[in-house]
Amino acid sequence: MPGDLGQRTGGPMKRPLGIAVLGLGWMGQAHSRSARRIPMHFPDRSYDPRLVVCADPDPGRRAAASDDFGFSRVTDDWRSAVTADDVDVVFVTAPNMLHLPMIEAACAAGKAVFSEKPIGGTPDHALRAWRMAQEAGVPTGVGYCYLWSPLVLHARHLIQSGALGEIVHYKGCFLSMYGSDPLGLLTWRFMMDQAGYGVSSDILSHSVALAQFLIGEVSEVVGMARTTIPQRPLPSGNASHYGTGSPSDPVGEVENEDFASMLCSFDNGATGTFEASRTIVGPESRNAFEVYGTRGSLSWDHERINELRYYSGSDPTNSGYTTIFGGDRFPFHGAFVPGKANSIGFEDLVTIQDHSFLESLATGEQFSPGFDEAVAVVGVQQALIDSWASRSWQRVSDLRSNP
Repeated sequence: MPGDLGQRTGGPMKRPLGIAVLGLGWMGQAHSRSARRIPMHFPDRSYDPRLVVCADPDPGRRAAASDDFGFSRVTDDWRSAVTADDVDVVFVTAPNMLHLPMIEAACAAGKAVFSEKPIGGTPDHALRAWRMAQEAGVPTGVGYCYLWSPLVLHARHLIQSGALGEIVHYKGCFLSMYGSDPLGLLTWRFMMDQAGYGVSSDILSHSVALAQFLIGEVSEVVGMARTTIPQRPLPSGNASHYGTGSPSDPVGEVENEDFASMLCSFDNGATGTFEASRTIVGPESRNAFEVYGTRGSLSWDHERINELRYYSGSDPTNSGYTTIFGGDRFPFHGAFVPGKANSIGFEDLVTIQDHSFLESLATGEQFSPGFDEAVAVVGVQQALIDSWASRSWQRVSDLRSNP
């Protein structure tokens, strides 16, 4: 898991790794910038990342891939990018429901594959992607980049060291405003045939991944979902992904959920609560957790990425939370800025994640989180979806054991 991989010292010869990026949207751009930045931040790596080919149907994005990001070539045919001889690893950053055919092609070509979450738009797609990678024997990674925050890694260390005692409760949330405007356009994230499910795939998956990383597997869930803005203006022309329409525009139906919440039990006996929304007003990117133990507690919020709140019950005369600021004493932080309380940001997490994945390819070590962990997350999602229909508690199954 993240935190087990440090900065390794390679020999004078670095293994070249040719990269294909499928889709130059927000995350495609983030991974492309990451490949450009890695040599500057991790000089002792065992590999050299090379931006070989970018595939995108949009001519403007293809031009940007070549002119601004420095890809050796561009194409509108993602299949040719996946199968190219000079490509070693494929980054899948297209809309969710395109992930499965892209992963299938990458596995068939014997390429290492890193997919943004979810690795499929539905739990079934994610399970099929995992099976393809297992059968092909290719290395995999999945984009739960928040796990790589240096202070999240420190939180895991504190939990595993016993500093919090026995963990009794976990609270996770991801509250975002990206869909809060009723005039926000009906783009792919709101459509089942392009995104699959809504916030349970898009952002609740990050909360579940964090919980499993920090305290363990979820065993049982019950929850609810709502589509709080049922109609949105239809996009036209070259409308941007987060563009807005006007009250007079024709509208279409939102096909997946805006809000999801769940209660759960963990394998270790702890209880948990989760909520995710893309239409709430106020929190802008609150991917946050609270962990409560018998001897202390922790809380972290991505909106304050460089702060970890810690309560220690060992000294009752000095009660209250202490704020731990990020700094170069924590894993990976010093690769970006020295000293204490000098901040890092979201794309630094992507760079840490991508470096660790590519380093694992060069050294042959196992990378985590990969498709195994992605299937564990969608196992929770499937149980949650089942509870929406049954309105009752559902056991979380290991989908990998299903025929």
